[in-house]
This record gives sequence, structure tokens and C-alpha cells, in this order.
Amino acid sequence: MPQGIIAGQELPPADDARRAALLQSVPETDDTTPLAAQLAEDARRRIRLQGAKFDKPAETRIFTIANQKGGVGKTTTTVNIAGALANGGLTVLVIDNDPQGNASTALGVDHHAGVPSTYDVVIEGTPVADVVQECAAIPGLLVVPATIDLSGAEIELVSKVARENRLRNAVESYLSWRAHEGLERIDYVLIDCPPSLGLLTINAFVAAREVMIPIQCEYYALEGLSQLLNNIELIRGHLNPDLHVSTILLTMFDKRTNLAREVADEVREHFPVETLEATIPRSVRISEAPSYGQTVLTYDPGSSGALAYMEAAQEVAERAPRTNHHTNAASAEEDNR
Repeated sequence: MPQGIIAGQELPPADDARRAALLQSVPETDDTTPLAAQLAEDARRRIRLQGAKFDKPAETRIFTIANQKGGVGKTTTTVNIAGALANGGLTVLVIDNDPQGNASTALGVDHHAGVPSTYDVVIEGTPVADVVQECAAIPGLLVVPATIDLSGAEIELVSKVARENRLRNAVESYLSWRAHEGLERIDYVLIDCPPSLGLLTINAFVAAREVMIPIQCEYYALEGLSQLLNNIELIRGHLNPDLHVSTILLTMFDKRTNLAREVADEVREHFPVETLEATIPRSVRISEAPSYGQTVLTYDPGSSGALAYMEAAQEVAERAPRTNHHTNAASAEEDNR
């Protein structure tokens, strides 16, 4: 097997036949040699994902990444899935809706006090176009940052007109503005939420159509999940009938432990359709990346964590209704006639 595959070096562009041959060259392993098994699995992922481009969805998909339990990897999932989708050739907008601003930190955008942010969008009615920043490290990734100002937004929202709809209106206006200006359509919007059900999280639920729930593969993983699902049903019934849980991602997964496997099996039993096949391993590289103002995809693109998030993003993209380029081209040709 070529050493570059294991070491995380770039592979040259490969056609399907070459890719298949490389995959066959990776030796089979089993759980009796966990390190060799992990290296082989990473090698297969690297071959499959090298240079992968994702199909554009038929329309903009808007996700809220939520879980009322803290420490499950919401922000980590948001920034890395967003980065992976952008690396796959898509245009992605991340809205940091958490006053801690951790997503803004991980994406390397300016978010000190006074910087135009989510606060200005939700409270002051500032257009998203005046707030959005580009992520320098990942082309195609745009960010609406969060600053410390957002910490007071929960109180200020109480007295606002249409307080639950302010983020949705802002996002819809921004998408319409981009279309009017002839700019590239946003393919995915990912909204990072605080670990609580306040007005900021409600705004995110109302703005989105899909919910992605990261679930930690540890004890008490499903604690609070039923309450979260009940809250989503309340939002569906009163504010946003299109909202639904489309994606569940298992995070901090260590297949060497019985506990992690049992939690994963339980989640898959309860949510067989929504749960992604890809799992995110417990990884030092994933934890280190934000301290350098990066996602794991730019910090260590050959690591197990980066490959796992690329695989998860590919699975998310494959679940989307795709744009039929041939149909669109034919329709346009017919219109021109």
C-alpha cells in the first residue's frame, strides 16, 4: 500500500477504477489489532473522499444544530460539517447564534465587542449582508459571527414585535438579496445554538427546516432528548410546520468501549432513518483545532476526526434532493425557444 495514503498525503486525482484499485490494496484487519484497523479504515476513507465534490441540493437547506444537553459537540459539529460541505464545492453560511461565540472562534472570524454580529441582525434588524464575513481558510464558507452583545439578546427580544421570527425573516431576506444580486446561491445554512431553550434557540428553530442533533456516545446521552423532541413538536405546531429532525450524528464515539457501542445501538434502534452511518470519534485533534482558530479540516486534514466529518457531510449531502442539471438545462433551452 502506498505510504502516502496512511501518512495523510494528498492523492492525485483518481478515476473510479484507480480508486477501486487503491481500496482493494488496503489490507483487511479486525478488532484484534485496533490500531491497524483504525489506520486501514482511515486509508479507505481518504481514498473515497479525496477530491470529492458534493451535488448541490435542489434548494437551500437550513439546519439548526441543537441539543439541550451541553458538551455534546454542537459547535464542533456545526463548524466542521460546514467546512466539509464547503470543501465539497458548496456555498455554506454559518450563523453563530450562541453568545459564547465559539463557532466564530473556530472559523477564525473577528467577533470582538462592537463587530457587527447576530445581535445586530436579531435585535437591530441589520441585514445579514452587512454582517456576514468570509472564512479565510475555507473558500465558499460565510459566517455571521456572535459577540458578547448577544448575551443580552434574550431579554431584549421579549419586547420585540414578532420576536420568534426575526432570524427567519433576516435569513429569507438575505437569500432573496443574493438571488437579486446574481450571487452564488447559498446551498446550506447551519445555525449554531446555545444549550438552552430560550428565544435565541426558538428563533433558530423557526428559521430552519431541519434539525441536526449531535448525540454524545456516553452515559446519559439520551437524557433530555425526549424534552427536545417535545419542544420541536411545539414549534412545529405553533410556529414552523416545516421543522423536522432530519439528522442525528453520533459524536465522541470510541468503538473500543462497550458503553459507546451500546449507546450507538440504542440511538440507531430509536432513530434508524435519521442517524447517520458516519460517527465522529473522540479525538484530540478535533479538540485542539478551535484553539488555533481553525476547524479540524484545516488544522489536520488527514486525521481521523477530519475524515469522519467529511464522511458525515457527504452523507448529509447525499440525503438532499439534488438539482437536476439536465432538466434545468432542458427547461432553460425550451424557455429560450
